[in-house]
Amino acid sequence: MSNGVTTQTLTEVVADHLRRLIHLGEVGPGDRLPAERELAEQLGIARLSLREALKTLQNDGYVEVRRGARGGTYVTELEAPVARWRARMRTVSGEFDDIIDFRIGLETETARLAAARRTPEDLAAMRTTIDDLTVAHDRTAFRLADSRFHASLARAARSSRLGAAVESTRAELFNTHDLLPFIDPVQESVDDHEVVFRAVERGDVDAAAAAMRDHIEHTRTQLRAIVFATDPPSESTEAPAS
Repeated sequence: MSNGVTTQTLTEVVADHLRRLIHLGEVGPGDRLPAERELAEQLGIARLSLREALKTLQNDGYVEVRRGARGGTYVTELEAPVARWRARMRTVSGEFDDIIDFRIGLETETARLAAARRTPEDLAAMRTTIDDLTVAHDRTAFRLADSRFHASLARAARSSRLGAAVESTRAELFNTHDLLPFIDPVQESVDDHEVVFRAVERGDVDAAAAAMRDHIEHTRTQLRAIVFATDPPSESTEAPAS
């Protein structure tokens, strides 16, 4: 009897890793990836394996190859991944709320533990990411600062498993949603992060958990309006949520 276990090839593992970096905002639309030789060395793989992984991402609409003096491999505007993600959220029953609910369970406990275990260094790292959120000049910068805030919160919780789960879930849910236009202002998201931070700073575990729950519920409301709308709002009203 088959147990349904599958094994990823090295190409698939590398493609997933690079896709996750894009999902989490470590590299964003218009960014150029390192040269093939350099990137292969960073990942500790052969250039052939990297080339195959990049081909997979190119076929999926994540990257494009440009020629000329400024040639190289660049992250696309991610229009095709956006369309696929939105279609999946709309057609797979319960998928959207299941991911949001799972994230609430993970991140409220992460916030609670962070409030109990944070160090001055943790607080300084979180403060820096909120400052970066405040001055972010575009969605790519905002997404990166947002991801780093949640990562710093997970580090403060002192649970490597929780941290890995938070990153994985955020990558799954936020792989494309923050590239869609939002009607709520950026400031609302910044304010949410500030409330979480203040509770963690005070060491108030219950307030930290409640603030994180409120933040993710705000995200649920914003995302639902986008995912299940007949037509996405116009770009003139865009603002990233997190």
